Amino acid sequence: MDWMKHRKIYFLISGALIIVGVFALIKWGLNPGIDFRGGTIAEYHFNEGISTEEITRSLEEEGIQVFSVQDTGEGKYLFRLPALGSQDQEKIKRIFQESTEGSDSEELRFETVGPSVGPELVRKTIYAAAIASLAILLWVAFQFKSLKFGVSAILAMFHDSLCLVGVFAIFGHYFEVEVDFLFVTALLTTLSFSVHDTIVVYDRIRETQSKLGGGLYDIANRAVTETMVRSLNNSFTIIFMLIALVLLGGETVKWFAAALFVGTVLGTYSSPFVAVPLVVFWDEVEKKIRFR
Repeated sequence: MDWMKHRKIYFLISGALIIVGVFALIKWGLNPGIDFRGGTIAEYHFNEGISTEEITRSLEEEGIQVFSVQDTGEGKYLFRLPALGSQDQEKIKRIFQESTEGSDSEELRFETVGPSVGPELVRKTIYAAAIASLAILLWVAFQFKSLKFGVSAILAMFHDSLCLVGVFAIFGHYFEVEVDFLFVTALLTTLSFSVHDTIVVYDRIRETQSKLGGGLYDIANRAVTETMVRSLNNSFTIIFMLIALVLLGGETVKWFAAALFVGTVLGTYSSPFVAVPLVVFWDEVEKKIRFR
């Protein structure tokens, strides 16, 4: 099958995803969780159903900002608030009693914590990611005897991470989804999955080139065709598990599983339809320059 024939369409799709993601990131940004900004986590149980909008409005009218409210089921609600003291704790109890018309409410948890991720740690994480990316680029380029393989693999990896961050900027704006340690874990997992899947296709290109020879265009088509079923089977086993976690895993892991789901889909797409077409495009540009 002539996969590379439609590489311009793949680039247009990827470009559109990146533009939407960057737009969302610039316009709305990410919604940092308590791991990044610190604050108070308060969990309450109500005997009767409550309106989270009314509760949030009542708290904010009393000067207590509400970052988010999560319904964790069975009458339990998790409130993420700024750092509060004991006086504010009593005020919240009073507000709940007044807002719920005397319905019993029970405090299950009230914890004030500082940010687990400080600016220094974020900066070091960025440095570590940059060093790791450079190491991957050099290693792939060395193994495949060409810089274009390493650069294309890194570009595909950044394509996946940028799209995932953009998706969560949209989720944060429309669904108030917060990014925390679990999101960072999902992001790093996406990077590793993307490179792993890309190297499988690249390795098939190298094997075919050494055995049969020929132009990179035809070899790339053959390599993508031969690895497509394997890649889809591998990805679907992961996707089915992640869908189950999103639907049944509860609020604690729901968005972590959603981030892994988006990252898996992006990684499965980018390996044959971003990383390989980039190599083919680079090879064609090299030939045009060489024969001018």
